[in-house]
Amino acid sequence: MDLSAFLGILVGIGCILGGQAMEGGSIKSLTQPTAFIIVVGGALGATMASFPISALGQAFGALKIVFLGGGEKGEEYVQEIIRYAAKARKNGIISLEADIKAAKDPFLQKALRFVVDGVDPKVLQGIMETELGKLEEEGEIPVKFFEGFGGYLPTLGIIGAVLGLIQVMQNLNDPSKLGEGIAVAFVATVYGLVAANLITLPWANKLKIRHKEAMTVKAMILEGVLAMQAGEHPQIIEERLKAYIHIHEPKKK
Repeated sequence: MDLSAFLGILVGIGCILGGQAMEGGSIKSLTQPTAFIIVVGGALGATMASFPISALGQAFGALKIVFLGGGEKGEEYVQEIIRYAAKARKNGIISLEADIKAAKDPFLQKALRFVVDGVDPKVLQGIMETELGKLEEEGEIPVKFFEGFGGYLPTLGIIGAVLGLIQVMQNLNDPSKLGEGIAVAFVATVYGLVAANLITLPWANKLKIRHKEAMTVKAMILEGVLAMQAGEHPQIIEERLKAYIHIHEPKKK
């Protein structure tokens, strides 16, 4: 679980609500369902119109990465590749046939299959780099979705404010409705800014970081497989791959 994802949102919203209370404002005054529907619903609709419908599922499905972590543990893959390299060095590449299905990552499975099938190293590298490019593009979709969502939210906040003021102008002769219209107008702006800057844009940034980490692991896997295919000693492969871990993962104490 990624505590920073939870704590960041809680701290941000908590400070806003706390500041509102300290100034004597009522938290209840910020609860405006109409403003929420206009801002969040409108921004979501605009974002959906900007992407294929499949992007919606990809984006919200990726939120588990934001809150639960990326799941790409580079050190585990280093040890797995070293184990395969040692076995291949001792028993030959063909001995890895039985290990392909047990590989933890589909990308690693595909690379091992090519190695066992005797595919030329340059051909293998070209195919797998193409696969990396595809994974790169797919991983960027949720990031761009939430960046777009965050970009539309403040604009829809302004639209909500304008609609609220229109409501106020239409009811100038009825003072009982003026307060509600003004509240919707200002709260809509708050909703747009808060949702963008405390929720969707931080989600996009966290997904971007996780995606970069995942692509680094994939690049490490490819380098390890190519080194194994070239017959390099497992210790040399290990030292080479650990450079990825030291750069992109915190050191264990």
